[in-house]
Amino acid sequence: MTLLDVDDLSVRQADGHELLHGLSFTLARGERLGLIGESGSGKSLTALAILSLLPAGLTAHGSVLVSGTQVVGAADRRLDRVRGRAVSAVFQEPLMALDPLMRIGRQIAGPLRRRRGLRGAALRAAVLAALEEVRLPERIASAYPHEVSGGQRQRAAIAMALACEPDLLIADEPTTALDVSVQAEVLALLDGLVAEKGMALLFIGHDLAVVAGVADRLIVLRDGAVVESGRTEDIVKEPRHTYTRSLVHSAWEFEAELDRLAP
Repeated sequence: MTLLDVDDLSVRQADGHELLHGLSFTLARGERLGLIGESGSGKSLTALAILSLLPAGLTAHGSVLVSGTQVVGAADRRLDRVRGRAVSAVFQEPLMALDPLMRIGRQIAGPLRRRRGLRGAALRAAVLAALEEVRLPERIASAYPHEVSGGQRQRAAIAMALACEPDLLIADEPTTALDVSVQAEVLALLDGLVAEKGMALLFIGHDLAVVAGVADRLIVLRDGAVVESGRTEDIVKEPRHTYTRSLVHSAWEFEAELDRLAP
């Protein structure tokens, strides 16, 4: 079953300048697709367009079907039916995704109440279950975002994103703001939860080693356009485009340097 069908997606500024050029791909249940590219390549714009969350002054053109629902140009009521259950997202900086003035448990309760209609004891139990699923203790429910670590905040953001059991999860550089050891823990957690729930995953990042370790297929973006796409194994072993080759070469160099510095 195709959960996400993107056809000729472009993003334009108010003056007509195009930032994302004719992107097309599909994603089925259980598939994992990676979007890789440097800053400004159009990765996050793609995610925001799929979620219909583009900032003011930017418009999406083309077609984006999420579980069969057209989101480009859709009314808020239709989008409300899509976000949360059909598709959800985890973003790079959890401090931006979480309300600093609201306790974490209450923030996780929001989508559970709205999408699943839970109230009272059932809602409290679901919040604690969501925290347990991302390996967070019960006490986190009563904490504010600034009172917990960056890794714990990102786990809470994952719990919120998965609370309504979406068919598709978009992870937009979810570990970039974390240190290396915490990054590995969060990636392993995300990988396990996606596999356990059979979700489709759109994983966005600039670090080829990280994205390649998560995704089965890759799309390489540069300056808002696709320069290469295919199976992750093929692209890593035999990159065709000059830009992709530079990404692969940099990744191998970085891995070699880590090996050299290792005790």
